[in-house]
Amino acid sequence: MTSTPDLSRLDDIDGPDLEELGGFTDDTAPNPVDFVVFDIGNVLIRWEPLLALELVVGRERAEAFLAEAAIDFHGRNLRADGGTPWSEIVAELTEHDAAVGEVGQAYVDHYADAIREPIDGTVAILRELHEAQVPLFAVTNFSAELFPIARELHDFLDLFEEIIVSGEEGVTKPDPEMWEILEEVTRHIGGLEDAVFIDDSSANVMSAEQAGLDALLFTDPDTLRDELLLRGLPLAPIVRD
Repeated sequence: MTSTPDLSRLDDIDGPDLEELGGFTDDTAPNPVDFVVFDIGNVLIRWEPLLALELVVGRERAEAFLAEAAIDFHGRNLRADGGTPWSEIVAELTEHDAAVGEVGQAYVDHYADAIREPIDGTVAILRELHEAQVPLFAVTNFSAELFPIARELHDFLDLFEEIIVSGEEGVTKPDPEMWEILEEVTRHIGGLEDAVFIDDSSANVMSAEQAGLDALLFTDPDTLRDELLLRGLPLAPIVRD
């Protein structure tokens, strides 16, 4: 991972004034931002598990696997994000039904296809912030054994000073323990109240807010860019007709 220098407060970086953007009053303006914390899946990288399966087992069988309540793919995936080995999960699926276990193993074997596509607009924001020497961190729900695949595919992950991977920590968002880990990791930069956090999950955003972070629910890169500009971060504004 690349290392970012310890900077003084980022409100000294040239950028649009909050008053010019008209987003906040003195009473509602968020704290100046010392560092930015990103989620990864569906913020920087699209996660589409269907793409890991449909070419291997066919679209109909893949969709059934992902949707079947008895299989509970998303619940099992969250367990993997929390540190459970995929080999254990596949063994459970195989015990349920050998054919289902085969699909589970196919997901692991072809996982790269599920995360191949970056969200270009958000990656552009990340690169601009890095170029401006804004300290960058990530907190992601991700299997520890599969996360190296993401690193191999997406070199922009090297722009973070540190990435907190749930599978390595044994805890997933929105558990408050994740913010305690983040607080420890970023202590040399500032407190959680000095950060802005971006996530596509409303539950994670609410949990982060309760921990003291200024948390943004990600919907699209342009909206995110506007929100970060309102907080005085050094980004190029969107040129609109």
